[in-house]
Amino acid sequence: METIFTLRIYLNKLVLVILLFSSLTWISSFPRITSVRAQDQMPSGPVYIVQEGDTLWDIALRFGVQMAELAKINDITDPAQLAVGDQLIIPGLEGVTGVLTTMNVPYGETIRSLSRRFQTPVEVLAKLNHITNPSEIYTDSSLVIPQQEEAIDFNVRAILAPSQSLLELAVANGTNPWSYLLQNDLLGTWGAVPGDVLHTQSESSQPENSHDGLIYPGALPDAIHSITIDPLPFVQGKAAKIHVKGDEGINLTGSFLDHKMQYFKLENGEYISLQGVHAMTEPGFYPLYLSGTLANGAPFSFSQAVYVKDGDYPYDPTLNVSPETIDPAVTRPEDAEWQALTAPVTPEKLWDGIFQSPAPPPFNDCWPSRFGNRRSYNGGEYSSFHTGLDFCGRVGTEILAPAAGRVVFAGPLTVRGNSTVIDHGWGVYTAYMHQSEILVKPGDLVKPGQLIGLVGGTGRVTGPHLHWEVWVGGSQVDPLDWLEQVFP
Repeated sequence: METIFTLRIYLNKLVLVILLFSSLTWISSFPRITSVRAQDQMPSGPVYIVQEGDTLWDIALRFGVQMAELAKINDITDPAQLAVGDQLIIPGLEGVTGVLTTMNVPYGETIRSLSRRFQTPVEVLAKLNHITNPSEIYTDSSLVIPQQEEAIDFNVRAILAPSQSLLELAVANGTNPWSYLLQNDLLGTWGAVPGDVLHTQSESSQPENSHDGLIYPGALPDAIHSITIDPLPFVQGKAAKIHVKGDEGINLTGSFLDHKMQYFKLENGEYISLQGVHAMTEPGFYPLYLSGTLANGAPFSFSQAVYVKDGDYPYDPTLNVSPETIDPAVTRPEDAEWQALTAPVTPEKLWDGIFQSPAPPPFNDCWPSRFGNRRSYNGGEYSSFHTGLDFCGRVGTEILAPAAGRVVFAGPLTVRGNSTVIDHGWGVYTAYMHQSEILVKPGDLVKPGQLIGLVGGTGRVTGPHLHWEVWVGGSQVDPLDWLEQVFP
């Protein structure tokens, strides 16, 4: 029995030796991340290629070096002679090589995922970009990246599932576990945690999962091919479109500014979400959350900050209105009812193409007050904004449906007067206020151009007009955008 036990120990040691030898042989055949030949052709230090609009002062400031030192090492006697395409050596960046390029960080990246993609240590990226906090890598931020002449494209991603070992992940993806260690800067097999997205090199220059050369989101699973956001940055009072391309069978959800975001499936693995940004949102950085499950049921989640910028809305002259219509005892319950009407999300998209004006000529381009203007009533503070677009009109002027939809409200309110709300699907609603007469009822399906009501002067008004609102994802947005572009 003792002999058999000794034999087993001997055999286990022999297997370990064989595995170690094969791993070392594989590692020795692995291509180096940086090319000695490319290094020999480069001058000492990283190189920056001058871009349109650059000045020597800007470049020195960007890399945290003295302008005089930058000029001296590059033998520049006249900074005014700097030309687009010039290659400048950047001093003081020991250990950094390659060509320094500037990229705008797409949604779906972290400093670690960028480190893995460009095979540059996190410490080097932090040094180049003066990063003290990983959260500084926000969507659309400008980042300096060192790129090698013969860099390897680590364009295959895999996510480590809960209770899955690195060896199991490697076997499932037909690769060697050492590749994950080397290519993702892991100290050992224990260095990867569940949910970590690991990068490996494809054997071909254009693998199946390179997704036609799209800039893939490196911190997300390979099933997510690309994410585009329009506009960037986000803007107060504007609707943002988040367009995801991915594998069939994934389920997506998310949130922004405390609003749950719905993603709707198009064709060929494309998913769309529309989200409005409240017009009074303070400019600054806010997390945009994306989560879901892959086709195999594996969950994933990601969060990255996006910037919301000021919409530059003007201040209207103070308006004199009936005190009842600004009494919080009246406005608060009515606002809550109005918000609740636009909260449900119909999964069916009912509209098609660009919205048409709800006002007929010659009133279709007559706007006495636009969306977002800051408002004061009866000499009070400017603590609110104009929630829609006002159209000129007389009592009895026709009001037309701008797009197909279903009426969800039609009735009188104290502040909004005789009002109508239409659901167009996907969380998009339009509303019509101050009418003299309502010509539709809840449940009615309307077509573009259909007569739905008549202009009036009911509710909180200073004269007859049509107040038209567009709601997206639970927030009012600028209606003019919907008359000028297609969503989505």
